[in-house]
Amino acid sequence: MARVCDKRSKRNVRVFITGISGFAGSFLAEHLLANGYEVWGLVHRGPGHVAHIQTQLTLRQGDITDFESVYAVLAECRPARIYHLAAQSFVPRSWENPWETLENNIRGQLNVLEAARRLDSAPRILVVGSNEAYGRVQPNELPISETTPFRPISPYGVSKATQDLMGYQYWATYGMHVVRVRPFNHIGPRQSAQFVAAAFASQLAEIEAGVRPPVLYVGNLDAKRDFSDVRDVVRAYHLALEEGTAGEVYNVGSGEARSVQSLLDTLLAFTSVEVRVERDPARMRPSDIPEVRADIRKIQATTGWAPEIPFEQSVRDVLDYWRQRVRARFHSS
Repeated sequence: MARVCDKRSKRNVRVFITGISGFAGSFLAEHLLANGYEVWGLVHRGPGHVAHIQTQLTLRQGDITDFESVYAVLAECRPARIYHLAAQSFVPRSWENPWETLENNIRGQLNVLEAARRLDSAPRILVVGSNEAYGRVQPNELPISETTPFRPISPYGVSKATQDLMGYQYWATYGMHVVRVRPFNHIGPRQSAQFVAAAFASQLAEIEAGVRPPVLYVGNLDAKRDFSDVRDVVRAYHLALEEGTAGEVYNVGSGEARSVQSLLDTLLAFTSVEVRVERDPARMRPSDIPEVRADIRKIQATTGWAPEIPFEQSVRDVLDYWRQRVRARFHSS
């Protein structure tokens, strides 16, 4: 059972989240607020997914790839904790524009670490990597442990491997309190329709509403992925930074591999509409891994964390979120 932090002890602890307005960042902000932290965040444009709680936050606008911008905000905030989530996270986009992904993810993190190094507050820092850094994992290497070699097969995977190694280097070189996590696929409300669960759910919600023909377009349904709920994942981030060991790295996942076909089947079980499923070549990746499954024993042993939200609930919540989005969009037009 996951350990519970004492809210009273965290009331004056200031945290800073990059990527706070995004999918995971918004849930992390909610989780930290609920645990009594003072939450600041960096936004590139608007409040995005934290608009509903922005009066409880301190938000600053800035560009993660601009060092002066990052340093100015961190110097003002002087946080005790930094959660670095900001990244270009869509794998297909990294093939279309590799340098954009490499610059955003690598330079952005370098700016955060360098700015933090120059502060006198010595914050704890969470570096969020990705299972994509592991890349081409062999069947005999499953489940994937933290010692599995990096063999990234996409520019995004290369960028996350670099972020991971950079986090280690700043701990090893400067003694900074850097903890690294490698999250596997996570799903939930607010996720962009670029990603598989939301891509299916958004199409299905539009079909239900009668604004799209009853054809659902898919990519590779045979791939097996380790799906977790984003709300479980952000709990893991919090526990990893509070109770994890500086310099160490922790996988975050469910420990179970499910096919993309099973994800689709679960979604279809929550609707009564009849749909035709068609494979869309544009949704296929240039290279893909047949199966991904995390070994999560290390984070469990260190923090007591374990996923709590059932897969079926996560999938239903994704679909309900997109139903609400579709209703709001077409009722207001």
